[in-house]
Amino acid sequence: MTEPALIDIHDATVWRGDTCVFENFSLNIPQGQRIAILGPNGCGKTTLLKTINRELYPVVRPGSWIRILGRERWNVWDLRRQIGVLSQDLHNRYTPTTSALEVVESGFISSIGVHGILAGTISAAQQQLARSALESVGMSGYESTELRSMSTGQQRRCLLARALVHEPATLVLDEPTAGLDISGSFDYIRLIGALARNGKNIVIVTHHLGEIPREVERIVLLRDGAIVADGSKEETLTDQLLSEVFATPVRVGRHDGYYSAYPG
Repeated sequence: MTEPALIDIHDATVWRGDTCVFENFSLNIPQGQRIAILGPNGCGKTTLLKTINRELYPVVRPGSWIRILGRERWNVWDLRRQIGVLSQDLHNRYTPTTSALEVVESGFISSIGVHGILAGTISAAQQQLARSALESVGMSGYESTELRSMSTGQQRRCLLARALVHEPATLVLDEPTAGLDISGSFDYIRLIGALARNGKNIVIVTHHLGEIPREVERIVLLRDGAIVADGSKEETLTDQLLSEVFATPVRVGRHDGYYSAYPG
């Protein structure tokens, strides 16, 4: 029996408010694949992410569907255990006084922190899993440290541990190095690459070539809610295609499996 696709979008029309972002849109991502969805601001990346995460739904009509792991209907809490999502929006919602351990523990109840009455809902076993998740991203010893006392890169590692606490098979990362300096960006990209090599499905949504780990195998280029190109890095990350997608002359640099963009 063929295993279901991680994400199967077929002939879907998706609106955000009064704007139709996708019309008759199709995309299939098999399990076990590392993929980056690349495009300029306003191309539909955020809408696609929210659709995958079940924050937005397509127009209901015959022959149109969005299936995650073969299912159109999900309990959102169950889906969170299958797919861990990291975004700048989630990062921004945490207060500076939240500790590293509280960030990770909040993944068990899909909350922002575990302050007050929520703290009593975390079991000793879950607390230990949260500590192990922090250790797995190099943040052991920071359990009681507040976010305001960390670098942005350390904060992002806490959010990654939050996503990993359920041991999901898939990570969806929205602009994963936004706000990080060069050192933090390189460190975080290496960490994502290691997770990919250890078997995680990786879906990266970005407009920066430098955020794409070399372990990513497939690139989908988006513009104006449509797929311009879909294929390997060698096929898609070209001067011509990126100049078309970003509507400006682009030159592409390649080194040791990583890509970068320069003015054309």
